[in-house]
Amino acid sequence: MDVSSVLTKENENNKDTNNNFKEMDISTIIESASRVIAPLWPISTFAARNPWMGLEKQSFEEVADWLKDTRDVDIYPSASMILSAKSKGEIDEAFVKMGLQRWLDTHPFNIPRDVAERFCQAALKLDRLPSSLLTSHKLEKVVEEFSGLNLDSIKNFSIQPMCSYIKNQDGEKLIKMLDNHVIKWCKVYLDEFQAGWTMPHREEGFYRAWRRLIQHDPALSKHQRKNLKDWPHEAPLALKEALSLMEIPKSEIQNYLEGHLLSLPGWAGMMLWRSQQSSHEQALLTDYLAVRISLESALIKPYLPMSNQRTESEVSLTTLLASWIHWGGLTIEEWLQMSAAEQHEYLLFAYSFDEKLRRKIWLEAWEQTHTDQLSQKLIYKQRETKRNNSTLAQLAFCIDVRSEPFRRQLEKEGPFETIGIAGFFGLPIATSELGSKHSHASLPIILNPQHKIKEYVDEGELDKYQQRKQAVNSLSNTFKTMKQNVLASLLLPELSGPWLSLQMVARSFVPRKANQFIRNLRETWIRKPNTKLSLDHEDDTEANLPVGFSEEEKLNYAHQALKLMGLTEKKFAPLVVICGHGSQSINNPYAAALECGACGGAAGGFNARALATLCNLPEVRRGLSSRGIEIPEDTVFVAAEHKTTVDELHWIYVPNLSKAAQEALDRIEAIMPTVSRNANAERLAQLPSFQSKLKNPKAEAHRFADDWSEIRPEWGLARNAAFIIGQRELTQDCDLEGRAFLHNYDWKQDESGDLLVNIIAGPGTVSQWINLQYYASTVAPHYYGSGNKATQTVTAGLGVMQGNASDLLTGLPWQSVMQSDHEAYHSPLRLLIVIQAPSEYVERLLKNDSVFREKVQNGWVRLASIDPEGRWKNW
Repeated sequence: MDVSSVLTKENENNKDTNNNFKEMDISTIIESASRVIAPLWPISTFAARNPWMGLEKQSFEEVADWLKDTRDVDIYPSASMILSAKSKGEIDEAFVKMGLQRWLDTHPFNIPRDVAERFCQAALKLDRLPSSLLTSHKLEKVVEEFSGLNLDSIKNFSIQPMCSYIKNQDGEKLIKMLDNHVIKWCKVYLDEFQAGWTMPHREEGFYRAWRRLIQHDPALSKHQRKNLKDWPHEAPLALKEALSLMEIPKSEIQNYLEGHLLSLPGWAGMMLWRSQQSSHEQALLTDYLAVRISLESALIKPYLPMSNQRTESEVSLTTLLASWIHWGGLTIEEWLQMSAAEQHEYLLFAYSFDEKLRRKIWLEAWEQTHTDQLSQKLIYKQRETKRNNSTLAQLAFCIDVRSEPFRRQLEKEGPFETIGIAGFFGLPIATSELGSKHSHASLPIILNPQHKIKEYVDEGELDKYQQRKQAVNSLSNTFKTMKQNVLASLLLPELSGPWLSLQMVARSFVPRKANQFIRNLRETWIRKPNTKLSLDHEDDTEANLPVGFSEEEKLNYAHQALKLMGLTEKKFAPLVVICGHGSQSINNPYAAALECGACGGAAGGFNARALATLCNLPEVRRGLSSRGIEIPEDTVFVAAEHKTTVDELHWIYVPNLSKAAQEALDRIEAIMPTVSRNANAERLAQLPSFQSKLKNPKAEAHRFADDWSEIRPEWGLARNAAFIIGQRELTQDCDLEGRAFLHNYDWKQDESGDLLVNIIAGPGTVSQWINLQYYASTVAPHYYGSGNKATQTVTAGLGVMQGNASDLLTGLPWQSVMQSDHEAYHSPLRLLIVIQAPSEYVERLLKNDSVFREKVQNGWVRLASIDPEGRWKNW
């Protein structure tokens, strides 16, 4: 099977290596090749990314096979993870047996069924073949004498960068040298703020700046620099020149470019992301490949010409035969008595039932067990709803899995109704804090902001605030300037040493008090005034986005949000709380990942405040009334932010309240210490460094948040496994263990199915990306994760590396998914989407949404539904 490219079928008849490169459309080929990587956002605006987002037209199994064959990357859970999950009761072996029978029923083989079953059942125990058997002289002798097996049907081929086959005179592989060169040039070009000197000629673009400077690079030999001196001025021509020099056949070019993109998927992903942000850098990925392959051609020129670069993955006959002896109970004597045809069939069967397939069967059984357990919680467990008609307050939370335990604890303490909705609340805005000239997109990364909302105060107050803030910023800027200045850096330790030493001691021994003191000192000095939001449309010719909303837009956004929350047909409580969410941690490069995995590090408080303010506007309420939505006069919308690291609710917008709304607010504040304590106790018990049950959960939560040596302030979205779209009554009183995204949905209010389509396209896609990011970082941490937090280096202000010359690491750190060095905390399961609606709604969704249908059919997500009669259906 040839899996050298997952994107194109090769023309096997094209053997011509002397193609006309000038006529080749290199940009189209690069665009196709780029699907093997995913865009990588800067770590300051960290966003969950599906590393296989460009490959979803292939099945999960096909991509797993391709990655194993081309990069030796496994994306199925390891045997140790599977056996650990089995020991915890997370995998029902009955599903393993069912999966095995399904495979045997659908795959032809020419050996006795009972023999095949016995072999497979033994192999599925996932024990290793004994080394004594694999090194047995008797077995080696039998293999050496064996002949007649046709390997052509089971060979795999892949094409790798040519420099991966060559070693220099010191025994170092040239691809390692090439990677080091490329990393160096990427760092200096992409640097945001760390370097004291910027890359010369950077404004001309990556390739042109590199071409000017490479002639002076002492890391290259004089001969190599000479070869690149007269290199083409334009990146596409340089890329074609290098490919032609290395005699890469035209039919292999896309595969070859894929191999180079996958060599450093982090730096390549950052280049891809940058190319999508502005028109002047849209050819950046072409520049990157031109630089990389031009350097490769210079490094390998002395070794040219080379023979065929296709690598053939070898099939170990020793392993195949040993597997039959160990798992199939076959003896060498029985093997020698078989005919050549029988031996061939036995080996082919052992090859087909390989380790990847065995772990695939276990993964599917793990997922089926989770599905079965969740369905029992939602369907078979009979519960009495505690809801009554005297709801004091309705609280809308983000669908984030961390909201689920907090919502559950809140509902236990009183007549409160909680609601799940995407945490940007349907407002496609970029936010600009008071006095800032910059804005931050405050919505999922799959969307683009349509409006800018600014904080503002009176001009006099703003001037005073900016002066106070400038004093703080100037101190920080002076410190950085001195640190990067040759002479001033010699004086800096003498000036800053005493203060920084005191700060280090305080933060190390009394972290909570130290950070509280520093935070209070800053807030007291800056004294940010109470602000308003620019919700009314403004004519700002300098702004890239319109500031504020028109009257019609205000009404539409409020209406859409209430509809998504399911409040258009319900009675409004006296108090409606719109709850964004944010996180709190110190000395954490991944702080943005804990804020919101979907919104590029933007906390949801700003959006919550904007929506609550909109829903309180008299003109918006009149417009909603004309659309059949009556909000009582005594109902007031307020905004809060759920701090996930400490499980507290911070009020950020509380207007004048009616008597009933004030009573509801007082009740929430009265129960909040209990809610916070119980939620913290539940969450902290999962952290490996929290061992004493005698500790105060609230105090410990704040210590985790304020301790700059804490590598795991919270688990984030680890163990996420399901996205439930339905009414709160479906999940109320269920302990979902903080593993489910919860989005409110009432199919009876969605006759056209448009709401469901929007939920799947927006929050559904974001949840899938988060799920697959955690999945990839768990099963392949060396390739899709970012290693140990304690040894990471923040580089170029963009991301992290291990050491000073690694790939730009794309995923989550080890501590975000692992309980210990040997035990995973995150369960790597593909997302289960559960829709509470009649089957016709799901059928219509799958029929009309080809992208979602593709994801389900190709195994990137799982799908189930619950109909109005409570029947569960797996799709």
